[in-house]
Amino acid sequence: MAAVAHPDGLRRCPWPGTDPLYVAYHDEEWGVPEFDDRALYEKLVLDGFQAGLSWITILRKRENFRTAFDGFDPQRVARYDKRRIERLMGDAGIVRNRQKIEGAVASARAYLEVMEKGSGFSALLWDFVGGTPKVNRFRATSQVPAQTELSRKLSKELAARGFKFCGPTIVYAFMQAVGMVNDHLVTCHRHPACSLSAAG
Repeated sequence: MAAVAHPDGLRRCPWPGTDPLYVAYHDEEWGVPEFDDRALYEKLVLDGFQAGLSWITILRKRENFRTAFDGFDPQRVARYDKRRIERLMGDAGIVRNRQKIEGAVASARAYLEVMEKGSGFSALLWDFVGGTPKVNRFRATSQVPAQTELSRKLSKELAARGFKFCGPTIVYAFMQAVGMVNDHLVTCHRHPACSLSAAG
């Protein structure tokens, strides 16, 4: 499917449809290079929660997630005990999946180890693309892969460090979201802007 013309005159990737929240996310966040360590942890965890669900489901609950998980502060999430996990299991505002909640805690602990012993989470991730976003030039969504050799390598690295829910498909969705790859279709109005972000 090719880019779709919207009533505002702009052409966009087809996946956000016309949902205002989804369109805003597409226009303002998706594919914009993110280098903040904590923000990258949050996005990886939320992509893990997305597994088996649609991203719009997570997007609609994102503020609830932020409240429930103390603003995705890894220092705090890493200390969650069984009682706190049970409390989260009772929170209707988030996705109540025990494995995913426990995965977020395990990933927070892995994140803290990366921050303490390495050059940081952002540096670890961005080193996989040489510090610069990979700009793709897809014309239709059918050309966009679900995973790549690079996402498989990054997935393996993250799993080895103790991160959870970081399979190669989840990791590729994450790489798209945080601008490590620019997968806006070439006819989408956001492709040039995210390409300039890569150049800059």
